[in-house]
Amino acid sequence: MYSKEKSSFLLVLGVILIIVSLIAPTVLIVKNIQFNQNCGGYLKQAADANTVEIAHDRICKALDYIEKNNLKSGYTSILWKTEDENVGFWYENIKACKNELELCKDASQLEKTNVLMKVRETLTDDGGQDGTILTVPDGISRYPYNTRCCFLMLLSLVFCFGGAFMIYIYND
Repeated sequence: MYSKEKSSFLLVLGVILIIVSLIAPTVLIVKNIQFNQNCGGYLKQAADANTVEIAHDRICKALDYIEKNNLKSGYTSILWKTEDENVGFWYENIKACKNELELCKDASQLEKTNVLMKVRETLTDDGGQDGTILTVPDGISRYPYNTRCCFLMLLSLVFCFGGAFMIYIYND
């Protein structure tokens, strides 16, 4: 039905489209890893900290990342604003934890323990079967580019299906 050159072209184009379709998911995975390394991990350690000093140090590191990347306001949602995706609330809560930790440095051990428990409750949630999970807005690792990332993922999906279809035609 097709000439040999045309079918080889379909195969090559199909493979190229599939390879290109892997770029967006790879970028999103890398961004998620970077967020976890530079912010999420520190917040989890602050929640798990046994001393006020350790918790304060970890929250300061997370806040440095948050402020450098301007993750201080807005919503991570694309279509509508929901409070579980409120970046400003999340940022203000973390800052409040830092302030609480600073205020209790010279407090009694009981007061320090209470502040550490409050920090833990602020930074984590009960994830049901998943256990304790970090409280972060969904999609924060790709914020403020959530709309672009969604578009790129849809485009990747089209490229992947297009590439698979071309390979299917080649093998037909």
